[in-house]
Amino acid sequence: MTFENNKPKIVNKNKIAISQINNSFQFLRRRAADAAMNSKAKFLLDSVLLSKSSLHNLQHYRTIISKVRLKWVKNRSLDHIIDVQTDIKAASLIKDAIVRSPTGYLTSKSLADSQKLLGLTVPTMRFMRRYPTLFEEYPHPKYPSLPCFKLAPLAKIMHDREIKVFEECEDDIVQRLCRLLMMTRNKMLPFQSLHPLKWDLGLPDDFDRILIRKYPDHFRVVKETNGLNCLKLTQWREEYSVSMLQKMNDKSTGGSINGNNDISSYREFKRGKSALEFPTSFPRGYGAQKKVKAWMDEFHKLPYISPYEDSRGIDPNSELMEKRVVGVLHELLGLTVYKKTKRNYLRCMREELNLPHKFTRVFTRYPGIFYLSLKCKTTTVALREGYRRGRLVDPHPLARHRDKLHYVMRTGLIYRNKATDMMMHNLDSLVDKGVEENEGEEEEESDEEEEEVEVSDEYFDSDED
Repeated sequence: MTFENNKPKIVNKNKIAISQINNSFQFLRRRAADAAMNSKAKFLLDSVLLSKSSLHNLQHYRTIISKVRLKWVKNRSLDHIIDVQTDIKAASLIKDAIVRSPTGYLTSKSLADSQKLLGLTVPTMRFMRRYPTLFEEYPHPKYPSLPCFKLAPLAKIMHDREIKVFEECEDDIVQRLCRLLMMTRNKMLPFQSLHPLKWDLGLPDDFDRILIRKYPDHFRVVKETNGLNCLKLTQWREEYSVSMLQKMNDKSTGGSINGNNDISSYREFKRGKSALEFPTSFPRGYGAQKKVKAWMDEFHKLPYISPYEDSRGIDPNSELMEKRVVGVLHELLGLTVYKKTKRNYLRCMREELNLPHKFTRVFTRYPGIFYLSLKCKTTTVALREGYRRGRLVDPHPLARHRDKLHYVMRTGLIYRNKATDMMMHNLDSLVDKGVEENEGEEEEESDEEEEEVEVSDEYFDSDED
């Protein structure tokens, strides 16, 4: 009984041993098969594994590059320029409003709700009282308790000179307006989107009447299906279809930019054949970072899409569309007198320019090309390449005239009522000298002071300006 009971156990042990021997033989056969694999198959297997590894590394690299997002850096020099130009713009808009008024003056009641519209951080009447060289305050002829404001003698002189500057730059103004319309989807823009840009683009106050009547072969007024009046380009202007970036490239490579040579030279930069690089000026310390340099190298390798080309076939979520957005905004800011404008003005033209939703994120993604300023309780976008050492690189004649207007304003702020007597008889020499001294001071003080500031992305993406 003992033997019979133990017998099954002995048999089981034999089966386990035989199974282990069989497994060993199978393992040896597999090793032999691996050893017998020919060198060509081995090479192909290694190549596949290497390709998979390289693809993973490339995807990982591109993920790192696409996720680069730099902190916002405050530039005190550009902020100061924007602060000064906000005052000049407000004074110019008030001046034009007084000129348009049939009575030749504005009452305090009519100016009550204009502070936000003018972009001022102080009440409008307090602002006007700062500059007696531009605005004269006096009681209303019928209601003595109602303050009124009219143009001072110096303001009238400066206004007449501004009209002469507009006349001298009329061809440039027409070209500037044509280029803007050519970038739009249907070659037209509503007047409600154009009027806020009037001062930035250097357009006369009455451009919607004067230019349309004088240039019927360029512009005409049409009504959209929604009932809005729009300015439409009459016909395509091929001579204007070369972007500012392409012209800069032609100059740097010694190319000619005359007539049809513009167009033939531009056609060499077709999609996939070559790419144009945007001029960059990173905040201090950013340009030397390896991840930033690699990221911008990848960005510049993408094909350049002209802002004057039809882009409706491009995927709005692609990297190519992002570069196209940068190109459109670069060209649009280049058309402005001061190479800057308010972010909200650009948002008003999003659909016409065929820009994707939340396109304004490119301003924080590319701080070497654009600068965002938070001065004067609004958000202003500036083109970095337009400024050097606190001054415009290539000032427009209208910008020079506005600098003179600012000197007249400053003189009135310092000397009050004495300023008019000081400047009236020797205006040209005093203004020119004062502007030169002011530019010298700004150049000495401008060390491109920059300060890294933590601001959430939600703030820049918000609709409030």
